[in-house]
Amino acid sequence: MSARYTHAPAISFKQLSYLLAIADTLNFTRAAELCFVTQSTLSGGIAELERALGVQLVERDRQYVALTPIGEETARRAQGILSAGNDLVARAELANDPTSGNFKLGVIPTIAPFLLGKILMQTGAAFPALRLSVRESQTRVLLDEVENGELDAALIALPFDLGKLHALTLFEEKLHWVAHKSDNIFKGKKRALTEIEASKLLMLERGHCLRDHALSACNAQAGRHIQTGAGLVEVSSLNTMVQLVNSGLGTALLPAMAIQAGILKDTDVKEVALDTPNPGRTIALVTRGSHPNLEFIELQICPILKNSKPV
Repeated sequence: MSARYTHAPAISFKQLSYLLAIADTLNFTRAAELCFVTQSTLSGGIAELERALGVQLVERDRQYVALTPIGEETARRAQGILSAGNDLVARAELANDPTSGNFKLGVIPTIAPFLLGKILMQTGAAFPALRLSVRESQTRVLLDEVENGELDAALIALPFDLGKLHALTLFEEKLHWVAHKSDNIFKGKKRALTEIEASKLLMLERGHCLRDHALSACNAQAGRHIQTGAGLVEVSSLNTMVQLVNSGLGTALLPAMAIQAGILKDTDVKEVALDTPNPGRTIALVTRGSHPNLEFIELQICPILKNSKPV
């Protein structure tokens, strides 16, 4: 008989979700709360899963909870199984009308303040039955959630290591070097990125892809490696960065969409004219190649996102 039709162990998505909750919390009480079940129901589900697989997945006593080595491997595999299962259910639900239902979108902080309002308005007008929910977070967090099926897609900036995820390029965006208007950098000819002083370059904190893009641009132009953490000032938002530049405490590389949105308004911060093309980043929508609504995302959602580009 073909392996495709052989008997499979009697395990359920619910049991696998219980195991993932245990893996996340290492606590049966908190895991049960996350799954909205009683502790006895969760314990019973884990026991049934262990019997079905014939292995011990969780070590537990009154003070101690841990996954066994095979439990850790099973939890890792369970995440992919649940993600694929969610895609299967979503595909079935949306087979008749992909413009209805829920769509969960992640957006990074260096894009959300400048494009999200337009995206929400245009999506609502084009697909009034589509329930769009948005989560703002750093790139790595969003990509993990896309891969795990917690998000349908994420609006991010490339380059970034995407692993197995599928990128849909939307548009290219320039980065602009800015400084206080009294800075000596504005005297004389156009400037080169090689003139950026590492100690004066203001950066977003670790986890923001714009930080990596800025460092990459400077390193490529200067032919040197700018050390992070050695004299660099790190902040959590572009607004804070602009205010520090406005106080004369450094220079920065800002995305064009932030400048076009007026982030420099009522400040003494000006763009530095460069003698070479501005560095840039690629704005892209990232999703799973197996997403049940991939065609809808490519043909319907992406055009709306492209139209959100500032002009």
